[in-house]
Amino acid sequence: MAGPSVELSPVIAASTHWLSRAYPSGSADTIAHTLSELQARQAVTVAAWLRYPTEVDAALVAIAGPGGSAVLDWRVGSEPEDEEAEEEGWRTWVDETVVSWAACLLADPQLARRGVDAVIAAVPLAQDRPLPYARSGKAPAEFRRLLEPDRRDMDAAVLLRHPDLLEPVASIHRDTLLYVLDAEQAELAGLASGSAGTAPSGADAADTENG
Repeated sequence: MAGPSVELSPVIAASTHWLSRAYPSGSADTIAHTLSELQARQAVTVAAWLRYPTEVDAALVAIAGPGGSAVLDWRVGSEPEDEEAEEEGWRTWVDETVVSWAACLLADPQLARRGVDAVIAAVPLAQDRPLPYARSGKAPAEFRRLLEPDRRDMDAAVLLRHPDLLEPVASIHRDTLLYVLDAEQAELAGLASGSAGTAPSGADAADTENG
């Protein structure tokens, strides 16, 4: 697993910046902005480690570039007036798939937990780099705000975690993320369970009418 590879730093930074601009904090104060950005960064970090699971993958994206934010900008209507302008250069380091996966993680707590578990399981036990670690059996400290946001976190990220607002971005590459996390069957099982749960109430309603 690429883990905390410095090769991914530009991708993580630019993708976090894109999410923070597209879904700003719920209030204008600095603390809210920081809390929202921290949640975006944690989601992007997990997504980037899943997207580039080896040192070689991380090195290759650093050489070839991640593709940029053009499709994402179009999806949310945030295209820059002049994409060639010097101040817009950061957009070239945005990874469309990473941002889409991060949006999925922010919108779905169960999927976020699955993503973090996959990252932790795959990061090799090396002595020369940091590893995600648990806090007394709770969420890993590095991803606590993603997995266990408190009230302040939720208030700050009211837009960043809104499933309907995230959908145009999350839907782009959700299927791939579900495949990577082996979550397709789990999602189908959840849908089936939900459908099965509604059947008795319909039957009861029919019995009531017949009675």
